[in-house]
Amino acid sequence: MLLAILIANSEGNILVERFSGVPTEESLHWRSFLVRLGAENLKGVKNEELLVACHKSVFVVYTILGGVSIYVVGKEEYDELVLSEVIYVITSIVRDACGKPPSERLFLDKYGKICLCLDEIVCMGLLENTEKDRIKRLVRLKPPLEL
Repeated sequence: MLLAILIANSEGNILVERFSGVPTEESLHWRSFLVRLGAENLKGVKNEELLVACHKSVFVVYTILGGVSIYVVGKEEYDELVLSEVIYVITSIVRDACGKPPSERLFLDKYGKICLCLDEIVCMGLLENTEKDRIKRLVRLKPPLEL
């Protein structure tokens, strides 16, 4: 199961979070843990260079893309290899939505589209789509039809 997807700015403020199967009181722990993990390890890391952490049966894959940090947490069949595929799709979609590696401001300008893409990639803790072209087709915003 994919437990969490978090995207934070360089100061550690959460911009987007998606938790699945994590009680509310545990989500607070995960937020602080992931931000601290990134603060300690992401300094000097190149864009999209993947870092992996593991504790017992929980895996964390994280990276930096422009001015934002992206974290993906999974357990059981969602090991570091599957999470690396998930984070690759997320970074690719974010880069495409923003047109380049995003600053915090550019990320927030494209916030709605990025959230729609995340919803198409992961649904209720399960990986749904990894094909970038399909995700783009699914989130294409169409004006409502006039009756």
